Parts: sequence; structure tokens; C-alpha cells
Amino acid sequence: MSRFPITLALALSLAACAAQPAAQLATAPIAAPAPVAAAVTPAALVGEVDIPYEKFVLANGLTTIVHTDRKAPIVGVTLYYRVGSKHEPRGRTGFAHLYEHLFFGGSANVPNFDVPLEAAGSTSTNGSTWFDRTNYIETVPTGALDLALFMESDRMGFLLPAVTQDKLDKQRGVVQNEKRQGDNEPYGLMEYAVNDGLFPVGHPYRHTTIGSLADLDAATLTDVRKWFTDHYGPNNVVLALSGDIDAATARPLVEKWFGAIPKGPAVPRVEAGPVTLAAPVKREMTDQVPLTRVTRNWSGPGLNDADTPALQVGLYVLGGLASSRLDNALVRGQQLAVAVTASAQTHEQISFLDATMDVKPGVERAKAEAAFDKVIADYLRDGPTEDEVRRAVMSAISGEIAGLERVGGFSGKGATLAEGEVYSGDPAHYKQNLAAIAALTPEQVRAALQRWLSRPVLAVDVLPGERTEDGGKMGGWGDEATAPAPRPDPHAKAPALAPAPRRPAPPVAPVSALEFPAIERAQLSNGIPVALARRTAVPRLVLTLDFDAGYAADALDSPGTQSLMLEMLDEGTDTRTATEIAEAQERLGASISTGGGVDTSSVMLTTLSANLAPSLDLMAEVVLRPAFREDDVARVRDQQLADLAQVQASPGALAARSISTILYGTHPYGQPSDGLGNAASVKALTPAALRAAHDKWLRPDLATITVVGDTTMAELLPLLEAAFGKWQAPATPKPVKAIDAPVPAPAPRIVLLDRPNSPQSVVVAGKVLPLTGLMPNTEALGLANEVLGDGFLSRLNLDLREEKGWSYGVRSQISRPVGPREFAVIAPVQSDRTGDAIKAILADMRAFPAKAPVTAQELERVTEGNIRGLPNQFETNADVAGAIRLNARLGRPDDYYQTIPARYRAIGKDALEAAARQYLLPQGLVFVVVGDRKVVEPQLRGLGLPVEIGKIEE
Repeated sequence: MSRFPITLALALSLAACAAQPAAQLATAPIAAPAPVAAAVTPAALVGEVDIPYEKFVLANGLTTIVHTDRKAPIVGVTLYYRVGSKHEPRGRTGFAHLYEHLFFGGSANVPNFDVPLEAAGSTSTNGSTWFDRTNYIETVPTGALDLALFMESDRMGFLLPAVTQDKLDKQRGVVQNEKRQGDNEPYGLMEYAVNDGLFPVGHPYRHTTIGSLADLDAATLTDVRKWFTDHYGPNNVVLALSGDIDAATARPLVEKWFGAIPKGPAVPRVEAGPVTLAAPVKREMTDQVPLTRVTRNWSGPGLNDADTPALQVGLYVLGGLASSRLDNALVRGQQLAVAVTASAQTHEQISFLDATMDVKPGVERAKAEAAFDKVIADYLRDGPTEDEVRRAVMSAISGEIAGLERVGGFSGKGATLAEGEVYSGDPAHYKQNLAAIAALTPEQVRAALQRWLSRPVLAVDVLPGERTEDGGKMGGWGDEATAPAPRPDPHAKAPALAPAPRRPAPPVAPVSALEFPAIERAQLSNGIPVALARRTAVPRLVLTLDFDAGYAADALDSPGTQSLMLEMLDEGTDTRTATEIAEAQERLGASISTGGGVDTSSVMLTTLSANLAPSLDLMAEVVLRPAFREDDVARVRDQQLADLAQVQASPGALAARSISTILYGTHPYGQPSDGLGNAASVKALTPAALRAAHDKWLRPDLATITVVGDTTMAELLPLLEAAFGKWQAPATPKPVKAIDAPVPAPAPRIVLLDRPNSPQSVVVAGKVLPLTGLMPNTEALGLANEVLGDGFLSRLNLDLREEKGWSYGVRSQISRPVGPREFAVIAPVQSDRTGDAIKAILADMRAFPAKAPVTAQELERVTEGNIRGLPNQFETNADVAGAIRLNARLGRPDDYYQTIPARYRAIGKDALEAAARQYLLPQGLVFVVVGDRKVVEPQLRGLGLPVEIGKIEE
């Protein structure tokens, strides 16, 4: 669990979409793509996954791994501490994660860990805790590496003088709200039930990382100090530095900052392993969910076990591939389910093996379960085919290659090396694992599946109904009812604190200017513009075909049309079924997906450069020749209705889809922001309606192509011309969305949507700004919003999360559509503080800037910090593609990001405050609150805003 998540997205993407080609296209049938082996084999791809490194160990035991990657002037700083929730004693569940939060609260020489690094251009600092480890990450400009190492070493060696009872109490509140936020989601209590069912009381992997509320309440300052001294010594840490750095440069820096920290005690190895149940176990739960969810669960071996690669591939074939056994049999075949998955969640000493099915509404549960169990039983008996194994292997290795784009972060190259060292004693363990996966045979997979999945199963099923279990009491040791957890000793003394030496922070060296890749432009013979940014760091590319449509197009059709039409694109063409399309992608190591937003509908291809030609052929077939078969439409329509029901059961998603319809009214942006439409309109959609929408919106004169990755224009253009060049626009005029239509006058009020038994409320406040995305010179507003609410260090988050402890994270955002922009604040808060939280949000907004002007520190953070952080924004091909596409949509020049430093430096305090006064005061705000009415409504009545009770759509 990370300290600060990506908060609730207000404008949700169009649910997995797909689109259909113009009916008048008369192209020759596209041949089925050649087998992947014709271009590149999985075995050959394993050699492409290479992260060279050097390793050294200090006298105090700190292990450092250095990987050099000069593609950008940034360094990923990744620390893995060998301690996680499995090390927690009875009565202290959730403590490793609570401590992770405290680790960001400052140290002896660093009053605030986030401010200096973000001002230096770092990515947001973050951390996460799981069963086996706690990790901390940031990716910094090369010139800020010295500062980052100073700060990491100060909290490793000298944290405790800065840890106070006040900080403990506040972070305890934050973590408890993180737990409530997870519990509040549909199926949010299932994890507790699975862990409880798989492992006996006292097993280190039984209790969840988040723990129980009671144990979190019991944590004391003495516990904090003991946890630090017992677990946070340098000999229990792996430090990975990856990016614009080498070992010769890194070693003296690491010695300088970490060398004097004394060695700590070794963390004792926890004895834990998989557990075989004595007999099958079944547990049923009722919850406020729209669909019955059926699961089958086993514990399995840890990540170093010889069977683990086979189990990972075997479960991927069962329920991970787009063409999985469960998908083909239960979703596309018998149509008993709307969603299925299977996976192996692997940890150091055990794994969670599972298969899951969401039963289709109207289907008898017993019938669906019987079919579900039969697919699993047949698969265990027969095993996978050679083709299934190869497709799964190709997909897995292609994904690993994609991971090479990032040097830092939770899943970048630094994390890969650190995990190999921590879990396997070998930073290059990933190579051993990939080689094992590439060499797998169907018989090896079948044998491993039979060994582990033929044991007694734990069935945990969640049925629609009233929530009867209390998540606050779940997640702990498990025997609290009969053996209360030990209480803290009020007379115990905290360990004595050694005085911390004074250590001044080093300066930040000059940061290199952003080197945004050059953009080449061309045009197909039918007029489709093409933009290419060549990047050769990994042998992959991302290609996006954008159409001027988006869910705003539903204003001219029916709500939900664009989403369902796009979803249908890879559900069958005139020559292939959905399964055949999925299998073709898997053989190529490619992925064709669809999506978009308010203005744009998109079809996206990611593929290996060696397989670009056959991947483009497949993409063209999907875009230009979808079949819209009646039975496929009926099936996918039911899936969209199920998605809609799930969204309406999720408090955050429900609030997000509701606010735009309230703010924009009949404007095209007044569609539900997830693009799913409403149940009545979706049920009425027919194959003919979807075909008409496809022909209306997916046409070459509404299209643009953006490509980023390892190819050249000379290689790319002929392939694009062959795939899309003969596509001619219809004679009908292009459709025009009324983006310039008026929006309703502001009507400030609170709309309460009742969700009984919710431990949290989700508050979303919004208003439409008198701005459009095409208006120039709005950078001052963006910076003002960063001060107010956009980011961890924003005023709203620091107030409601860090100071008051009422929320796991608060954020404000400003949309960037072509038409009128929307300002919104998103705040999940504990139910009993809903009214107080709204008061605090209003007070913070009113104070900015009149009573609380921009400080010098805030101004430096949002200007110089953004400038120094520019190289961090464009590390992956997808990052660059997103920037090119956004520039094109908003009419910005190709060199926009190269010129942004001068723009930011020209924005002083006065301009920033003027933007805040003009756009960010709370006048005109409409609040949507999703929470328990009986708890929340009394709190809202005294806020001075009209309160109306909204209705959740059926």
C-alpha cells in the first residue's frame, strides 16, 4: 500500500472501448498475421531484457546496486527495507505500514521530506508496504541526487528525534482512513476473508498489511522507536540507483552519506510457507455489490520455488490472457459471466493463487459455479496447449521489455534489481525467471497446476445484499474475540535517543534542460496526419489512432454509444472472432486497446518493433472491419451494463460520474464522465446503431496518428499507408459537436447520494470555469491549483490529511478539454467528519490568496520544481505520446514543453494569486456527497448551502 495513491479520477476514461470501420471501405481481406516466431521468438526476446549493474556493500552492511542509463538526466532512487507486515507481532498488525507513513514526517536534519525534493524537481516521493518489505522511491534530476541521498540517509540514521506523539496520532488517522477507503469499495472486505481462510491464526501472511483499527489504535511512541531500531539499520537495506549515474560516481556519495550509520540488528527470518487446507472451505458474504462474485483460492509457493514460473504462466492461460480458458468458456461461450480472472500473486515465501468470476445478472448462481468449476477441473486434467503457453510467454516477456523504459518508481529497473537482491540474493534474478518462463513446456505447466490446485480449495463468494461484517474489525491477528491483543505497557520507557549530528543539506546542482524528442510529421495519401517521435531505448513502440469524438459525441447519439461501439472493435471482424483477435495479439506480444475521454476516441497499439507490420495489419482490421454481430453486441452490451452497475456501487466512481452531469447540463460535456451512459440508453443500443455511430465518427477526416518508439519514418510510413491509406472519407459532412454551447448558470448546493453503511463519504466539489482548453497562457492557473490542491504538498491535502487526519488524500484538478474547463476537488473523508471537511475545504479556498498569500517556498516548489522535474515527465513512450497528443488537441506548438521553463519563470507571485482570485475561490461550487445519509445529512444542514437528496440511477 502506498503512502499517497493516485486519487480518485474525476474524468474516468471511456470503459475499454473499440470502434468499427466505415462501411464503404473496399479493401482486400487482410491476411492473418504470421506466427510470432516468423519475426522474433520468446527466447530471443529474453536477451532483450537486460539491466547491467554493479554492486557494492558498505562496512555497515548497506547493499548498493547501480545501473547506468543515460537516456535522460534523471536518477531513480529506490530503497528496499527487509521488513513488512509478516514481521509484525500479535497485537500490532498494520504497524509496518503505519511506520512507513511516519517515515515521511521529517528527521533530525530534514524538517519535511517532500518539500526540498519536489522543489528540486523530483517525482512525488512515495513508499509502499507489503508482507515482505517496505520500499521508498523518488526519481530525481541528476543534480539533485546528492540531496536525495542526504535526505534518505538522514531518516535512515536519525529519524527518531523528529517523531512525536502528535505526528503518530495524525498519521494513525491517515492510515485508518486509508483502510476505510479500501473497505468502502464494493468487494472491499473480500481480501480479509481470503487471508483468514487460507492461513491459520498466527501465520505471518494471514493478517493484511493494513491491519485492524484496534491494533492501529494501540500503537505507541515506544513501538515506533523499537520498530525503527529493530528493523531500519543499513544492513537490512538495499539501495538501488538507476539512470544517469555510474558506480564510480555513486560509491563516494553513498559512503559519504550512509557510511557512518551504525549497523542494526539483523531482521530474523520469518518461518512461513504455503498451507494445505484439511478439506474444502466455503465462505459466503453479503455486501452492497451489484454482482455475485465467486472465487477459488489456494496458497502456493514463494517466488524462488521451481514451480512458480509454471504457475504464473498456467494461471495466466486460465484467466489472464484476453483469450483465456475462462473468458472463452464463460464470457464469450456460455455467457454465464461478465468478467473472469485468474492469477498468481507471488511473495517471497508464499503465493496467493486464485480464479474469480462475476456472475452475469439473471444467471442462476449454481449453474455458473458448476461451469466455473468444470473449466478449472478440465484445465487441471488436460493442461494448456503449446500455443497457449507460447502466447502467455510472449505476452509476459513483452511486458518485461516495456518495464525497461522506467529507471525508477515502483516497477522500474531499480525496483527490479532491488527485489532480486532482497528476495533471491541476486539482482539479476529476473533473468533466471524469464529464462524459466521461456523454456516452459505444457507438461511442466500442467504438472505444477495439478500439484498446487488439486489441493482443497477455499471458496469465498460475495453476494448482493446488506453488508453485515465490519471491516474495521477485520484484518488483524484473527483471535481477538477469544484472546484480546496485548495492551501497551504504560510504564514502558522508549529507547534512549542518541544525539543526532548536525548535517547541512547539500545544494542542488544545475539541472539539464529538457530534451524533448524531435517530432517528424507526414501525411497519408488520404490526408490522415502522422506524427513520429523516434526513441530507441527499448525495441517497442506505441501508436495511437485518435478520432475527434469522445463521450461528448454521445450528445448527438445516445449515452453510452461511443463506449459500446469502441468496445466492439476487437470483438470480431468479418474474418475473425474475438478469441482469434486476442490470440493474434498474444502471439505478437502486442496489445490493441481502445479508450478516450470527453473529446477523443482512440485505438492504441503497443507492440515490439520487430512485429510492427503484422501488428498494424491486425489493428487495421479491427478498426476498419468490425462485424457488430448481434450475439457479440448482446454479450458486450451486458458487460457494459454490469460495468455501469459496478461504477454505481463504487462511491468514488459514482460521485465522479454525477458531478459532470450536474455542472454541464445539456452541454455535450454533460454526459456521465465515465462514458458508460445509463442503463436505459445502453439497453436500447442495437448493432445497427453501433454501426451507424462507427461510420459517423471513425472516419479518416476525423483521425490523427501519433507514434513514439523504435522506428523511423521511412519504415513507418509505407506500413501506415498500406494499412490505412486507402481508407476514404464518406460523402456525408463531418459531425460537429456543439462544444461552444452554453453551460447552466452556477447553482451552488449539496447533492447527497445515500449509500448506507459507508465508513467514508466521498466529497466532490466542482464548477465550470469561464475558460476553454484552447485559451493560451493558462499556466498561472495551473500553478495556482498546485498550491491549492494538486499534489501531496498542496494546502488542501496538507490540511485534511496531514494536519487533521480525516482523509487518505485530497486533490483538486482542472480538466483540459477543447471546450469549457471544469475545476473539481475530490475528498474521500471519514463519515463523521463530512461536514467539517467541507467547511475546511471552503475555508482553505477562501483564504487563498487574500488571507494566506503564496509563500516563497510554494512559489519555488511549483515553478522551479516543475522546471527541474520536466525530464521526469517524459520517461516512457506513452508519456511522450500523451504530450504530443495533448499539444495537438489544444492547438499548442510542438516545442511547448521546451518553452515552458521561460513561461513558468515569468509567472511571479502576483500573477499566480490573480489566477487564484479569478478562478479558484469557492463561489459557484456544487458539492456531490456519496455517503451514509443518516450519518451525513445532519452535518450538512448547517453549512449554509441548500441540500438536496439525489437519486442513484437504476
